[in-house]
Amino acid sequence: MAIELGKFNQLEIIKEVDFGLYLDGGEEGNILLPSRYVPYNYEIGQKIDVFIYLDNEERLVATTLMPYVQVGEFAYLQVSWVNQYGAFLDWGLMKDLFCPFREQKRKMEVGRSYIIHAHVDPDSFRIMASSKVEKYLSTERPPYAPDDEVDLLVWQHTNMGYKVIIDNKYQGLVYENQVFRELEIGDRLKGFIMQVREDGKVDVALQRSGRQQTLDFADTLLNYMEHNGGRCFLHDKSPAEEIYERFKVSKKVFKKAVGDLYKRRLIEITDHGLQLIN
Repeated sequence: MAIELGKFNQLEIIKEVDFGLYLDGGEEGNILLPSRYVPYNYEIGQKIDVFIYLDNEERLVATTLMPYVQVGEFAYLQVSWVNQYGAFLDWGLMKDLFCPFREQKRKMEVGRSYIIHAHVDPDSFRIMASSKVEKYLSTERPPYAPDDEVDLLVWQHTNMGYKVIIDNKYQGLVYENQVFRELEIGDRLKGFIMQVREDGKVDVALQRSGRQQTLDFADTLLNYMEHNGGRCFLHDKSPAEEIYERFKVSKKVFKKAVGDLYKRRLIEITDHGLQLIN
């Protein structure tokens, strides 16, 4: 059994001690799960999911806490403190995540947050962060097709739009004219592939494109009205902000869905909004 440092592992409880539980780490020996992280109900021989990292003495230690990032992932983390060796980032565990100066794209400052990649340093065997994001993004051609749903992490704002990290692996771009809501660096959200260009660059949208997008939201709107007295007080003259706040879609998509439902004679449009037709 190989322990994956900086990730969740399923380990067997082998012994109880005054200060916690010892877990079977295979070739790495016993790994301590300190008392503060021990679950209420457990049995010797039971397997539990624990995150493995290094304590202050560089020993393997387990926790049941969920860190903000695992090895191989990107995240937006805040700097807790800085010393002569680098910056220390809050990643949700007692021991902060170290980012040495050599891995900082620009000098990190206390209180500010940065997009980073977590990795195991091959020389020191320590979990480290790097804000030099580009070198950790895949150079392989992304395997996506148009309209594939993906997970996005907003990375940078440029003149063209927002650079995003797709599925913790690839770089993509959401064009400025595709953005219908306020985005912040570090936001996580769903996106939809528009196209993968011949050079491997990926264009991403925040909503599905074309007819399928309209049909998907038309069903959502119909379901909303069925559960709200057959009415919706928004209509095609409503502010785009109010439409987005309620349904998380653009006004353009909303109007197309309303038109679709109207043509199917499922709703009528009144001065006070939309009404289901019985």
